[in-house]
Amino acid sequence: MGVIWGIPYLLIKVAVRQVSPVDLVFFRTTIGAVLLVPVAVARGDLRPALRRWLPIVAYTTLEMGVPWVLLSTAEERLPSSLSGLLIAAVPLVGVPIGLLLGRRDVVHRRGMVGLLVGLGGVAALLGFDIGAGQVGSVALVAVVVVGYAAGPAVADRWLGDVPVLGVVASSLLLCAAAYAPFALTDLPRRMDGAVTASVLTLGVVCTAVAFVLFFALIAEIGAVRATVITYLNPAVAVVLGVAFLGERFGVATGVGFALILAGSWLGTRHGPVPEVAEVAPASGPQELLDRTPEG
Repeated sequence: MGVIWGIPYLLIKVAVRQVSPVDLVFFRTTIGAVLLVPVAVARGDLRPALRRWLPIVAYTTLEMGVPWVLLSTAEERLPSSLSGLLIAAVPLVGVPIGLLLGRRDVVHRRGMVGLLVGLGGVAALLGFDIGAGQVGSVALVAVVVVGYAAGPAVADRWLGDVPVLGVVASSLLLCAAAYAPFALTDLPRRMDGAVTASVLTLGVVCTAVAFVLFFALIAEIGAVRATVITYLNPAVAVVLGVAFLGERFGVATGVGFALILAGSWLGTRHGPVPEVAEVAPASGPQELLDRTPEG
């Protein structure tokens, strides 16, 4: 998951050269829905998800609908590597969200130290690597961070007994339908090979495949711990941004990166939690996909 969701920052940066953020979200969710909805219908997984329409709407809004368009908009100005580094703050936001949802196991003294360390890393990035013209884009990424932290928490709290494939397929379908009226009236006139490949990879690998795996991860270790995939995401984003787009990696970036990762690790690391065994006893991805509300 860390690798799969470290790639999109590069792909988005390439795609927004010729595709608007709204169109990109529409293409990405439509591709994912085309791949997963028929399978979900055939398995009978879509109907149980639609019965939970309110949590589905909330999850879709927080995890896809708002964050993806804002992140694509931000990357029109921000380097892909910097966007990935800022997204590494997701676990820091996940802890207070977990507390608001009644999860008292998500924070402790070491966790509070981690939050402060991580915030110091964010401050280092903002203070030394952000230009005056990028402040608005950073604010957009901040909203993305909150959405990425809240989405898994909603899924863990209100959709834990719904078939995974049904949740993912219905969310992608809902998001694609919501953006269709805006995207279809302003389709890109031209898409070169690199942009087309980026859009297809975003839809197939970074959406359809990724969300099925992500829900399996949530079932195994919980929503808060699942967000620590962002330990690896930024590293992948930085390597790809530097290697393929010529983005710079300075001392301040390295310091901020190290502090954010250290803070996220401290903020989400804790001792054994019984609920991990209770939520998903020996469940792998296939077992999770086979799970029904009754089961």
